[in-house]
Amino acid sequence: MNKFLLSVHVLTAIVAIGPVTVAASMFPPAARAALASPGDAHAVGVSRVLYRICGIYSAVGLLVVLFGFLTAQSLGVLGEGWLMAAIALTALAALVLAFAVLPAQRDLMDEITAASVSSVSSVSSGGSIGGNPAGGEPAGAGMAAERPAGGEAAGAATLEAAPLDGETAGVGAPADGVAAAAGGVARSRRLAMSVGIFNLLWVAVTVLMIIRPGSTTNV
Repeated sequence: MNKFLLSVHVLTAIVAIGPVTVAASMFPPAARAALASPGDAHAVGVSRVLYRICGIYSAVGLLVVLFGFLTAQSLGVLGEGWLMAAIALTALAALVLAFAVLPAQRDLMDEITAASVSSVSSVSSGGSIGGNPAGGEPAGAGMAAERPAGGEAAGAATLEAAPLDGETAGVGAPADGVAAAAGGVARSRRLAMSVGIFNLLWVAVTVLMIIRPGSTTNV
């Protein structure tokens, strides 16, 4: 029974924690790529898949804790120092994952989704504005033909004012988009630091489980 519980504990750790550490490490650069190219469906899809892997396998990781306690109880090592240290590091890693890594990933995915939707909307709007009417006739042809001679001055004034309005309207949107992308990049870098801490904690737990300093059992 001891060997069975230990085997299940190790296998669940490999199957559950391994994908989380890999996917969480890959997510920040994938998120930066998706924010840099919001119209790239592949980059957005990669980020979404990595986010789902982290969420699903984090829940599966609870089995690691469960079988870890069962194994320790079966071996009679619950009170040993190396195990208590491993439990404390595991709890700290879980807190980092639950309150730093996953929320940051969720926020970045919200930004990526919003940027992707905005990009699709802008492309659709650009196609509608630039298109010709159903008859294939240029949009201003009929208006030019029906415009009275006395309206030339008003038309000229409108043409002169339009570029100014367009420039004013066009400056804000790109600036806002650049600022949002820069904020997303900064958040992805902070997320990468949190992921690094999470991975280091699990490395420490793994080393403790292998070395087991001061252990009273050879099983």
